[in-house]
Amino acid sequence: MRPLRTAVVAVLLLAATACTFGPSLEHRGEITAPPGDSSHLTIGSAGFTESDLLAEMYALLLDRAGYHTRILTVTNREIYEPALESGQIDVVPEYAATFADWLNTRAHGPDARPVGSPDLATTMLALRALAAPRGLTVLDPGRAVDQNAFAVAASYARKHRLKTLSDLGASGLPVRLAAGDECVQRPYCEPGLRKTYGINITAIDPKGVGTTAAKKAVQDGQDQMVLTTTTDATLGQFGLVLLADDKHLQNADYIVPVVNRSRAGSARVTRALDRLNTVLTTKDLASMNEQVDSWRRLPEDVARAYLESKRLIPSR
Repeated sequence: MRPLRTAVVAVLLLAATACTFGPSLEHRGEITAPPGDSSHLTIGSAGFTESDLLAEMYALLLDRAGYHTRILTVTNREIYEPALESGQIDVVPEYAATFADWLNTRAHGPDARPVGSPDLATTMLALRALAAPRGLTVLDPGRAVDQNAFAVAASYARKHRLKTLSDLGASGLPVRLAAGDECVQRPYCEPGLRKTYGINITAIDPKGVGTTAAKKAVQDGQDQMVLTTTTDATLGQFGLVLLADDKHLQNADYIVPVVNRSRAGSARVTRALDRLNTVLTTKDLASMNEQVDSWRRLPEDVARAYLESKRLIPSR
């Protein structure tokens, strides 16, 4: 059955229940109740291309497994995560380290020490421990990861024989970095590049993370490196290439499905979504992002074509 898609402005979504998302953590029966298996499931999307694609693939795989699905777009995690807890959303694609840190600050306050780390096993252990008391189950991660990443001009990489961030640090080259304002403080950005790789950052050019302006600045030689992500689909258009994070500075932001245990915690849901884990790679996801963002194809068409090509759903 083709999933129903519903786009909702985050400010308006669930307004009537925004402050009443179920009982307190101490009294939630669903934490100890058997996993549920609702026949009608709502898949959440955070409203950007990659999240839309993942939500479409989840919906198609669950349709194939016999569920009736719809997709609900909510651009604000502060709204969609409580909706996931309450069962108004049943499944959502998330990023392991980022979601672990988000739940940690929610549980222990904004000054809580981060629990996400470059180590996937450690991150997943912390994430599942934080999710379980909220009635959420975190399924296994697959191969695809959307981490922060750093890119340079391909010509610059060739000239200086750069393949990794370690190569750049060893070169001693002065580097002006196009990134967000927060880069000067974030441990994965300027401080981490200096400490972990010894890169000579001379300045931060505050053009944002992976923006067109930031990539154009590197293309034109105004800056030498740009902060982007591993699934950035447009690097080739600017003549840029990623440098490998060979010392694992970045956190393990592998893509993980998170489900409401009382409605979608069944083995059947897990089996349906796990099928994506064996095939979906970071490169695949970047390619699909490009098809939507650059080729202007619809996310549902790109998602369906990908699943059909991998024989995860039958061709129409």
